[in-house]
Amino acid sequence: MPFLGQDWRSPGWSWFKTEDGWKRIEFYGHELGDNNNKGIDLGELCDDNKENLFVGDMCEVAAKKRKKDFYNKNTKSQFHQEKWIYVQKESTRERHGYCTLGEAFNRLDFSTAIQDIRRFTYVAKLLQLIAKSQLPCLSGAAQKNYFNVLEKIVRKVLEDHHNPRLIKDLLQDLSSTLSALTRSMGRSVLVGNINVWVCRMETIVNWQQQLNNLQIPKQLSNGVTLRDLPLDMQNNILYKFSDACDILNLGQATPTLHMLSEDRHLWKKLCQFHFAEKQFCRHLIMSERGHVDWKLMYFTLQKYYPKREQYGDTLHFCRHCSILFWKDCQLALLLEDSGHPCTATDPDTCLMAVSPQHFIDLFKF
Repeated sequence: MPFLGQDWRSPGWSWFKTEDGWKRIEFYGHELGDNNNKGIDLGELCDDNKENLFVGDMCEVAAKKRKKDFYNKNTKSQFHQEKWIYVQKESTRERHGYCTLGEAFNRLDFSTAIQDIRRFTYVAKLLQLIAKSQLPCLSGAAQKNYFNVLEKIVRKVLEDHHNPRLIKDLLQDLSSTLSALTRSMGRSVLVGNINVWVCRMETIVNWQQQLNNLQIPKQLSNGVTLRDLPLDMQNNILYKFSDACDILNLGQATPTLHMLSEDRHLWKKLCQFHFAEKQFCRHLIMSERGHVDWKLMYFTLQKYYPKREQYGDTLHFCRHCSILFWKDCQLALLLEDSGHPCTATDPDTCLMAVSPQHFIDLFKF
């Protein structure tokens, strides 16, 4: 007996064939909230002989479906936002299946994490690594959640003017990846309608333009400014930076800061922070005076070796429970809570900070 299923063209509606395919005949405005169609009387659609009484019921069904489609189109997908997940790499008797990168990205609460200044850089760096290599590995729901989180990050930067350079690099890597995927691998590698991805690429270009046109307002203050600080305090501020670009940008503020930013000892400390001593010997660069040019060495070493990553707060992984979670340090001090249901005797000894690259490596099977 053949299976009798619902017609894909929705029975009860009138259809007509076009060059692009079948289209449904509309009996009212295209937009759900059209003011011109609010007062339509279904009885007016019927003729005097009452031959088309079914038109009223047909319009009611169509209106319900249009309302549902309008709601689904304008409502972003919701995900289970949790603080911890179980990372499972294989099937067992107790658990079937395994945890993927997309599932972890959907379930962990990244939307709330970007509101914390300690976790903002961590989430932005994770999104940048996913954009470089792992975007095709995400499911359709994970890709949609990815762009939802990215939209919140861009809005936060435009409002708070916090670290726009990092987000510019993120959008540039994402744009390059999408262009390479559509050009070399074909459109089939991207999950979803190609029109959705075209819209997303246009949105990325719009975000880049907004960030390039971002003007950080100057805060007028009658108090002490940076140039009014003593020389040793300005020097200590420079030693707190771990990013060379921040040192160079701050050195352009005043002639005094420019002089301090060219200090050999400052760049030596920066090289020692990011790289090992064995790497110094392989790329030793001497100046004309016979001294080591530490500034030039730093930019040379970063071409060959990865820099040391530093974040205010990161995800943590429990080796005893195989659980990945956000750890609330303040809650842990008050309630002695490890952040996840740990069964170890001493949970702190089982914890391990997870870098963005390690987060991706956890789901490479």
